[in-house]
Amino acid sequence: MDNAVDSMICYRDEIKRVLQEHAAHKPAYGDIEVELILDDARNHYELSYIGWDGYRRVHGSVIHVDIRDDKIWVQHDGTEEGFANRLLEAGIPAGRIVLAYQHPVRRRLTPFAVA
Repeated sequence: MDNAVDSMICYRDEIKRVLQEHAAHKPAYGDIEVELILDDARNHYELSYIGWDGYRRVHGSVIHVDIRDDKIWVQHDGTEEGFANRLLEAGIPAGRIVLAYQHPVRRRLTPFAVA
């Protein structure tokens, strides 16, 4: 296995570890399920909340991450600390992380990858 493949396997493992940490904490409000999607075949990873908060339906992505072209694309991040920051703490280089939820013009203003 070459270094790029080894790196992507390590990145995938780190993504799943951080998602699983988040999934262990059920919201303190409502009757909410935490749904974790870990799809290694398609490099798609997502944490969603599904359920009811009183009469209000709760259904949505909290964190959505894909691996594309040897980079981690953070599609959505609904966390306070920032999913990308957790990846940086785990040793993943900023140049391998794309903040996909930001417009490409704004991405150039960050230390993260543009695409």
